[in-house]
Amino acid sequence: MSYHFTTTLNQPFEQAVETVTAALKEKGFGVLTTIDVKATLKAKIGAEFRPYVILGACNPGFAFKALQAEPKIGTMLPCNVVVEEKGDHVEVSAIDPMASMQAVDNPALGAVATEVRDLLKSVVDDLAAKAKAA
Repeated sequence: MSYHFTTTLNQPFEQAVETVTAALKEKGFGVLTTIDVKATLKAKIGAEFRPYVILGACNPGFAFKALQAEPKIGTMLPCNVVVEEKGDHVEVSAIDPMASMQAVDNPALGAVATEVRDLLKSVVDDLAAKAKAA
């Protein structure tokens, strides 16, 4: 089982971040955090790195259900979506929550994780379809 869903976009990096953020919003996710890994690594350790942003995506309704079923599940929230420049294209990868939920022995999380997985996969699939059509 893979732990992520990935697609490629043929857009400039900054535009891809905006496109992904909008696609997440269409499926009910807000972006709670944006981590600019390139800038952080440069500032903290002087390392050069490609453009790479981690978007902390959250669907409040599903987060609430998950927290009700498993109070410590907050240690695995929000769902991360990575936007990274890879040469002449941008890759977008979203976590598969089913993969991370396997570490938690709580069957009540299964339904929630499945629904979130389906939504995140549909975000990536929709991005791929739009990229292919462009």
